[in-house]
Amino acid sequence: MSQSWWRSAVIYQVYVRSFADANGDGIGDLAGLRSRLGYLADLGVDGVWLNPCYPSPQKDHGYDVADYTGIEPDYGDLAAFDALAADAHERGMKVLMDLVPNHCSSDHAWFRAALAAGPGSAERARFLFREGRGADGELPPNNWQSAFGGPAWSRVTEPDGTPGQWYLHLFDGGQPDFDWRNPEVAEMFDGVLRFWFDRGVDGFRIDVAHGLYKHADLLDWPGSADQRNLHAWNQPEVHEVYRRWRRIAAEYGPERDLTFVGEVWAPTPADLALYLRPDELPQAFYFDLLEKPWDADLFRTSISQAFAEIGSSGAAITWTLANHDVHRAVTRYGIVRPELYHESVGGNVNLVRPRGEVDTALGESRARAALMLLLALPGSTYLYQGEELGLPEVLDLPDDVRQDPTWNRSDRLDPGRDGCRVPLPWTTQAPGYGFSAEPATAAPWLPQPDWFAKYAVSEQIENATSTLALHREALRRRRELFDAADETISWIEVPGRGDDVVAFQRGDVICVVVFGDEPLTVPGEWGEVLLASLPPQDGKLQGNSAAWLRSSS
Repeated sequence: MSQSWWRSAVIYQVYVRSFADANGDGIGDLAGLRSRLGYLADLGVDGVWLNPCYPSPQKDHGYDVADYTGIEPDYGDLAAFDALAADAHERGMKVLMDLVPNHCSSDHAWFRAALAAGPGSAERARFLFREGRGADGELPPNNWQSAFGGPAWSRVTEPDGTPGQWYLHLFDGGQPDFDWRNPEVAEMFDGVLRFWFDRGVDGFRIDVAHGLYKHADLLDWPGSADQRNLHAWNQPEVHEVYRRWRRIAAEYGPERDLTFVGEVWAPTPADLALYLRPDELPQAFYFDLLEKPWDADLFRTSISQAFAEIGSSGAAITWTLANHDVHRAVTRYGIVRPELYHESVGGNVNLVRPRGEVDTALGESRARAALMLLLALPGSTYLYQGEELGLPEVLDLPDDVRQDPTWNRSDRLDPGRDGCRVPLPWTTQAPGYGFSAEPATAAPWLPQPDWFAKYAVSEQIENATSTLALHREALRRRRELFDAADETISWIEVPGRGDDVVAFQRGDVICVVVFGDEPLTVPGEWGEVLLASLPPQDGKLQGNSAAWLRSSS
């Protein structure tokens, strides 16, 4: 039996709103993505994951879903989706959707019905409505904080006009959490899965897969705001949801070989492994490596933990170094003088959206090296749009254009995620840089800086040393050099350089990454350099670079 495609696939994440705009309204759409499928095929990816493109009021740009079986009109319609999926499949590319099961939009028909029905109703039982504390119910039911900042509860006005119950939203107030202890919720999502699987979707990325269930008693969290609320996340009951979904996927047979990949922010790699048991999720992102700064020992330790906790169980490791929620890799790895956020900004923000002085050139060199490390590892890899261009984070967006709810909910202490969501530059022509088809009737929904021109696809496509060229070549050579079925590596010690060099062998290929500034003389027994993120000089690998070499042993 052949190996499942998803165990070694390279998937390209498409933030639809910012990828390509076919109708010139300043907002990316499905037709724009469809028009650029040739670009993605030439890049060499195996499929695309679409961020949510369902109808939504866009309070969190699609992660507030109003209808799970439709398409947001700004992006097209179901016919546009079907055409996109058909063209992608014709090119041999898989199509993954983004499923948001922890919460919906406050515009969802169920939530509107809950507001109208009042306390104690069957409609409210689909969500987490509770009476407030205090003499008049004026205080939230518990002390939980939203992941976006501020309280995780909002109070409603009842149909009779009086202040009423509170509802839980672990994110924005426009994203009420479902009560997964109500069987109607599970039944609804069963139907959603089947709707999209029947349309030919090859799998789902599951948003906040460690959420869904909360502690049954909604107890106060005794820890601090910067600690993970263990009453709100990673509840044991959530695992049965994924067993149920795995059974639904199996109904479509081995020829479809459908997958799920979970967004699981677990406390440890061992906790993550629990989601990857044989009857649960086939995949879950390994975020531990993404959270690491540019450091040889931290990278080596994180990768070793992934193999020890996940790879040893037989599950495929799913690697990624960027997505729509974190600062771009060039900026993260280019931080030379980090500055911590205000102590009231909790969670892992200092790890995934670090701030401080940035050396962009250094960051780009490191990001190129990190790409080669990632693609040499066994397992699947997810690439975020624009990373193949070496785009830095747009850190200086004007305050009045920021749209991420984290910006306002954190009292503007956390700049949020807009900087990695700025529409892509396809050409050097301002305004718009080719993002919108002509004639454009509106500016891109987020402004693009002037320096985007140097990163445009048109500037890089014919440049053999560009970051785009490196991605294309690395993806091509990955297929040639590595056996997908070989899911092991062996570490190689580099005498005298253990603190700033990481090296391992997979099959007959050696991957080496120089984390420090000092060049590395290539040992003679390593053989010829097959591909390097920066050209070797005088037989040495440059600092902050990576290479694949043919082992001579």
